[in-house]
Amino acid sequence: MFDKILIANRGEIACRVIKTAQRMDIATVAVYSEADCDALHVLMADEAVLIGPPPVAESYLRIDRIVEACQQTGAQAVHPGYGFLSENAAFAEALDKAGIVFIGPKPHAITSMGDKITSKKIAIEAGVNTVPGYTGVIRDSDHAVEVSREIGYPVMLKASAGGGGKGMRVAYNDEECRSGFERAAGEAKTAFGDDRVFIEKFIEQPRHIEIQVLADAHGHTLYLGERECSLQRRHQKVIEEAPSPLLDEKTRSAMGAQAVALAKAVDYQSAGTVEFIADANRNFYFLEMNTRLQVEHPVTEYVTGLDLVEQMIRVAAGEPLAFQQADVKLKGWAIEGRVYAEDPFRNFLPSIGRLVRYCPPQESSTTRVDTGIYEGSEVSMHYDPMIAKVITYGPTRTAAIESMRDALNEFCIRGVAHNISFLAALVHHPLFREGNISTNLIGDQYPEGFNPQDVVHQDPPLLVAAAATIHRRYMDRAAAISGQLPGYERKIQDDWVVIINQEQHPVHVKPLSGRPGHEVAYQGRHYEVLSDWQFGQPVFRGTINGNAVCLQVERRNLHYRLFHWGAQVDVMVLTARAAELLAKMAVKQPPDLSKFLLSPMPGLLSKLLVEPGEEVKSGQDLAVVEAMKMENVLRAEHDGTIKVVNAEVGATLAVDQPILEFE
Repeated sequence: MFDKILIANRGEIACRVIKTAQRMDIATVAVYSEADCDALHVLMADEAVLIGPPPVAESYLRIDRIVEACQQTGAQAVHPGYGFLSENAAFAEALDKAGIVFIGPKPHAITSMGDKITSKKIAIEAGVNTVPGYTGVIRDSDHAVEVSREIGYPVMLKASAGGGGKGMRVAYNDEECRSGFERAAGEAKTAFGDDRVFIEKFIEQPRHIEIQVLADAHGHTLYLGERECSLQRRHQKVIEEAPSPLLDEKTRSAMGAQAVALAKAVDYQSAGTVEFIADANRNFYFLEMNTRLQVEHPVTEYVTGLDLVEQMIRVAAGEPLAFQQADVKLKGWAIEGRVYAEDPFRNFLPSIGRLVRYCPPQESSTTRVDTGIYEGSEVSMHYDPMIAKVITYGPTRTAAIESMRDALNEFCIRGVAHNISFLAALVHHPLFREGNISTNLIGDQYPEGFNPQDVVHQDPPLLVAAAATIHRRYMDRAAAISGQLPGYERKIQDDWVVIINQEQHPVHVKPLSGRPGHEVAYQGRHYEVLSDWQFGQPVFRGTINGNAVCLQVERRNLHYRLFHWGAQVDVMVLTARAAELLAKMAVKQPPDLSKFLLSPMPGLLSKLLVEPGEEVKSGQDLAVVEAMKMENVLRAEHDGTIKVVNAEVGATLAVDQPILEFE
């Protein structure tokens, strides 16, 4: 076994690998860019080596500097995590040449499976079901249209070297095919340095199911069940689970057998994932093989009881697998939600900044949080916007879902926008709870994007009772201030009005005698609220009529901002007279910004497609902003004429910074 390994990555996956290495008594070396000098993985590792400035091309993708860091620290092996160099055969070869072990598959397997065109040909030869398509390289947009017509629309255009949802477009006609080809090739060139694109038939209402494989250097290749990864937004996975609610044992065995056959065809050694697309009738087709650890690997770890990082390290050290296929049993259910620094109410635009408050859910045997940040960390525009992964487990799928809802209630993040409301809405969605999902679910259910009105709290009286109790606690504290004139002490009344979304809810609130709580009378019912919550704590835990409740609370001047089950509401609690007067107050209207094109996110202005004086039509492309390794096209919302150009190509833009002004 190795004495010391280097983790050629950052963020939550670097921390995840370090935890397993520490448990195995293996010393760890972190590498970091200048932007990550105070990152959590740097603090956790035994040693850390600076490898360059913030851009990944000058740091985390620098093979020479990582090899040099290994030699400098005496690291015997490298775990690449996922992303960056994890599927780079040249990296594995450079390590081998330097006498350093790559904790992953051999270069031949990476090369064979890393190219989607080559991998599909190998899959066909191995007897694996494949999606109809054109495996040659598409020359240009005209060739793309020609091929797509032969296959039959709809089609999927994919970057051959792609991954993570980048370089992918769906086309339903010639026009979308031409545009999709240009965008897919451009994104692929930017993200992977390889603009090759291929085309295959797009399966409608598909489910994305992947098989986890594990192989050693002694001829043993196993599969560890499947993961359902169908909940995706723009081809980026959002929620994953294991096992899949679609599969039966017969289909699971068939998919597993094909995954093993493909792995054996390339002499695979390490953990890897074979991805399939399946229809409602459980017909399945090969998509690609990821020759690395997957982001969603924790759900497999929960239901199998195996540590996949440990298995990768043991295989790389030459050990045979210590179990057989018959020993792999799937127990219970696990769900993972990806928490991103993005604003779901602004079309999921990336959010950057400092985490001024970061309180993840309490970890337990049923709840796990994988993260690479801590309170005070900064989410940078240079890297992936993932904040953390929340993984919950239960004996049944329903239990795992309920645990996820509870965990999301606890997850407190301030300083950057995040997608916890969206995750909460998804796990509560009836189709998800039924297991009736597909990769189209998010697009079908939220065709206009995700909006605040999509998050409706299922138990409004709970929020009323909690808000009334919290406010009464504050008023009781205020009444206890010292130095009051005798006979003129502040007296607290029991009748209040809770205002939510301009709706008034009269309540009667009084403290319980001898217990830390209050009784709230509302609409003819009584709610006994018990809690040991302290002022300033961001999470309110307690019971309401004996039922456990956990919600977030933040006092904002006269408002209390409450967050529960994905719903965020601003609440006021006033006297009846104050509430009456407030109802007569005029509402301030927001300023008219319709004559400006504002940057919807922080990023780089990579293209400016119009000039002052130019007339534009609704829907016309105006500019392209690059952020978080993605190209975002900004289009005109109405016809008009460009009056002023406020930013130049190459400028770093802030959120809502004006780019153009219309006459």
